[in-house]
Amino acid sequence: MQWIQLILALSFLVVIHEFGHFLFARLFKVRVEKFYMFFNPKFSLIRAKKINGKWHVKLFASNVEASAVPVTDEMGNEKKDKKGNTLYRPMTDDELQALPEDDWRRYPDNTEWGIGWVPFGGYCAIAGMVDETKAATDLPSEPQPWEFRSKNVWQRLCIIIGGILVNFVAALLIFGMILFHWGKSELPLSNIHTGLYYSDILVNEGFRQQDKVLSINDVEPNSIGDIFNALIINGERDVVVLRGADTISLTMSEDLSQRYLALANDYDRAEREKERADKTYRKKNYVAISYFTPFVVDSVMSGGAASFANMQSGDSIVGVNNAQNLCYVQITNELAKYPCDSITLSFYRAGELQQARLFIGDQAKIGVYAKPESAFYTYVHTDYTLFQAIPAGIEMGWDFLVSYVKQFRVISPKKGHNL
Repeated sequence: MQWIQLILALSFLVVIHEFGHFLFARLFKVRVEKFYMFFNPKFSLIRAKKINGKWHVKLFASNVEASAVPVTDEMGNEKKDKKGNTLYRPMTDDELQALPEDDWRRYPDNTEWGIGWVPFGGYCAIAGMVDETKAATDLPSEPQPWEFRSKNVWQRLCIIIGGILVNFVAALLIFGMILFHWGKSELPLSNIHTGLYYSDILVNEGFRQQDKVLSINDVEPNSIGDIFNALIINGERDVVVLRGADTISLTMSEDLSQRYLALANDYDRAEREKERADKTYRKKNYVAISYFTPFVVDSVMSGGAASFANMQSGDSIVGVNNAQNLCYVQITNELAKYPCDSITLSFYRAGELQQARLFIGDQAKIGVYAKPESAFYTYVHTDYTLFQAIPAGIEMGWDFLVSYVKQFRVISPKKGHNL
């Protein structure tokens, strides 16, 4: 079922893309011979064409040949190209009018619409353009006014990029529809009472665990994403944090983005190697910054290490061996250091600090489900009307695009950086 959904979703996106080519082709009075969802070698499931104001539909019908005939010499012999392929030319008006009334080739200005039987993608066959539906030898010898190749450069460019433009507009509208249907849930930094977790690369820049970021380059961030984008994507350097009751100013290194990228790539490479060695292993992503979320047990898996240690729902894990006062991310990182080994787990139960000795397996899991972030922090949910969702979706889509473009500066470091 998931494969069917995937194929239909991809085909829908392709059809939207091809419709962009169609719109610009018709705008510049270029014939669009066929517009199909799915491919249709030999025959089509559905073929339809509007002729003299009426729709004509055929089911499971063979494909109609192009409104073209072979080019012949004075002796009536078909002309060939250098590869031996027959050269074609469009039918003249007299030749078209000589065709039967029910022959679809008689109406080349009308687009044939259809659904093919190969369930993937689709295409838009534009007259005078070499694409997946025809070879260069199918084109007549002289450009015709209704052909793509007869148009000037900027018109041809518009037709070519029309699919991309329509995909972009469709993406913005999809963002709007997502907001309209589901709304938007956010976790503002003002609701993070525990402060934030910082990886070693940020600790080396001067951050301390549970610091609260007040501003970056004099702009107050609203979310963790804002902090990550400012420091890693945009390369902003001046940070003010609240540490306990003190306000601390920090200055980031100029090459922080590139060092982060190198570190994240090394981490990802190591995780992929673990995944290849053990098919049951689930790859983890490198976490640069996160919430300092407590690790509170929600439920204990039967037969797991925690169940043998008599751990219970509500236990708040705070330490692994000698590492103490840890958050969820730190605890999972510490556990990963001790696969197939015994560890001492520190946790609070009913306000009392306790310890348990556990043996964990090769995936370094203790056999519990942790409570989600929503158990500790209050998310802010916003619902949108249709008229609110469209501009909000456009803004969200545009922000995504800008963020992706800015990421090129991270993967294209300045000359002189030694990674």
